[in-house]
Amino acid sequence: DNLFVFVLIMAKFAVPSQYQQRVLMVGVIVALVLRAAFIAAGAAIISAFSWVFYIFGAFLIWTAWKLIQDARKGGHDEEYEENKLLKSIERRFGVADRYHGTKLWVEENGRRVMTPMLVVMLAIGFTDILFALDSIPAIYGLTQDPYIVFTANAFALMGLRQLYFLIGGLLKKLVHLSYGLSVILGFIGVKLVLHALHESGVHVPEISIPFSLGFIVLVLAVTTATSLWAARRQEQP
Repeated sequence: DNLFVFVLIMAKFAVPSQYQQRVLMVGVIVALVLRAAFIAAGAAIISAFSWVFYIFGAFLIWTAWKLIQDARKGGHDEEYEENKLLKSIERRFGVADRYHGTKLWVEENGRRVMTPMLVVMLAIGFTDILFALDSIPAIYGLTQDPYIVFTANAFALMGLRQLYFLIGGLLKKLVHLSYGLSVILGFIGVKLVLHALHESGVHVPEISIPFSLGFIVLVLAVTTATSLWAARRQEQP
């Protein structure tokens, strides 16, 4: 989902190809800084209140249901819409009408304004926060070590930066991706609820980390295979 939105943002702001590498790098750095704050807050809450796993689990199950509903309605929107925070920043500082190389600020009519380059960097960083709302609780379903959670997020975001150029065009063929992600989020949500019940003294089975990782890999593999098969059938006359 992150990768798909990155593609939409690049198209929305018509980012020249020679600047896309820099835009993604800075956008990912902004996202990492914001995610670090989320991870620190999550670690503090978990250490103080074990019942927060009920909330994390319920939220992931609800997110999984929403993903299925969105997939049935046609999946992703074809256009990126700026959020209210980004729009307010644009109104406050103003935006230049064109790119000025890699500059982030320029002078126009005696006023210092942002360039589209800075706007698209902020768009990628701010939009990623929406994905952090479910991805960070999902990772806490596998490990409660904040260091591992942060490094996992860091590697994932840096990997997305490379995947953008490697398989950006392949995303349209992964038609079943939303269903696979919904199954994974729902599974981890159930795992978190079971963990919360176990911490409360209720005797329930706990799902092991090896089983969780194996299940995630299996779902992604099956989703990719069925998506490519469906896309190939649609291409056939």
